[in-house]
Amino acid sequence: MKEKKEKRHVSYAKWGLIFIAPFFIAYIIFSLAPQIITIYNAFFENYRSGLTIVGPNFVGLRNFVSLFTPDANGTIDILKYTGNTLLMWVEGAIPQIVIALLLAIFFTSYRLKIKGQGFFKAVIYMPNMIMASAFSMLFFTLFSNVGPVNQVIQAMGWADATIDFFSMTVTVRGMIALMNFLMWFGNTTILLMAGIMGIDQSMFEAANIDGANSLQTFFRVTLPLLKPILVYTIITAMIGGLQMFDVPQVLTNGFGVPNRTTMTLVMYLNNFLSGKNYGMSGAVSVILFIVTGILSLITFRSLRTQSEEA
Repeated sequence: MKEKKEKRHVSYAKWGLIFIAPFFIAYIIFSLAPQIITIYNAFFENYRSGLTIVGPNFVGLRNFVSLFTPDANGTIDILKYTGNTLLMWVEGAIPQIVIALLLAIFFTSYRLKIKGQGFFKAVIYMPNMIMASAFSMLFFTLFSNVGPVNQVIQAMGWADATIDFFSMTVTVRGMIALMNFLMWFGNTTILLMAGIMGIDQSMFEAANIDGANSLQTFFRVTLPLLKPILVYTIITAMIGGLQMFDVPQVLTNGFGVPNRTTMTLVMYLNNFLSGKNYGMSGAVSVILFIVTGILSLITFRSLRTQSEEA
């Protein structure tokens, strides 16, 4: 008798787990474990004073109390730096979202049918490939006291003396917001373009047949269907904005000039890390995590509620 060959059963669930296992292993080692250690350090006194290492000593919530204790001038540093960070993010994020949305609609319009979209995507995305430090050094050179901007202003007769752009809060914050806008609007444009291209073209054709103009099509068809991608874009932009560091760090040499008005939360955190004060740096990280989570939740809930009401 011939033995029947048994069919081998392939466990796709097992292989699926094997393929996704490297991600979870890397996440636990390089992300989750450091987060837990950071939260743990926030409750300890652990720093270096000269050649002497103090701690780790458990101090409970003392590090958090210290963060919210006013200094001699009555200023609570962490609140001031949180305000600086949010303000500079808003200044760069609002034009970033608006212009990216307009460009995405323009390049994906079925009425205009613009050719060479791949070329335009590459050109728009190119500023995102420039390192933030290089961008900052470029702006520092352009707007320095002996830079080309001052030379042009004096040559045109618009000012008799050199303008110190780095002594004015408005100009320094404006430069930081402008750099963040230039670096990230291309990435946002491509994400929104992908979202619009994912909308069924029959929706636009139906709106056109019904006599809807461009504005009506945008507000009645495009924007409601683009809400999920728009929510994702705003939340990720906000998370990146709260973690703003490299641009103001290089542009102001880490001092947040003038008068710490451009000092961000992560720059404040970096000052503790440079002094090996792991307890205070852990406390700032926990505060940053909580603020990011609360603002992300508020943004998500508000935009989702508007979408459901629509």
